[in-house]
Amino acid sequence: QVQLVESGGGLVQAGGSLRLSCAASGRTFSSYAMAWFRQGPGKERRFVTSIIRSGGSTDYADSVKGRFAISGDNAKNTVYLQMNSLKPEDTAVYYCAAAARYDRIWLRSQNAYDFWGQGTQVTVSS
Repeated sequence: QVQLVESGGGLVQAGGSLRLSCAASGRTFSSYAMAWFRQGPGKERRFVTSIIRSGGSTDYADSVKGRFAISGDNAKNTVYLQMNSLKPEDTAVYYCAAAARYDRIWLRSQNAYDFWGQGTQVTVSS
């Protein structure tokens, strides 16, 4: 089975930066797209950003546009989330997700993804 492992979460002050990593492991893996979602306290899991392996097209939620950047390293089957100018409202558990293939499903939907990581906590203090 493919496993996704997030790392890089932690506690940071408002205005600071963090970089999250998500590495696929367990078996040889190639994805159509990978994404980050997040779930804040008492909130539903929401889309943050996605990247398509072929061509590198990206998409961002309005709330993070201009502050976050997603990138990938195909050789390592790893995706990164660079988070800058962090705000307290960015506090959440961040989940990595991977879509194994194109299923004609909007990539902002959780249903587009086949594999999920366990999440990594990001806490932004005021």
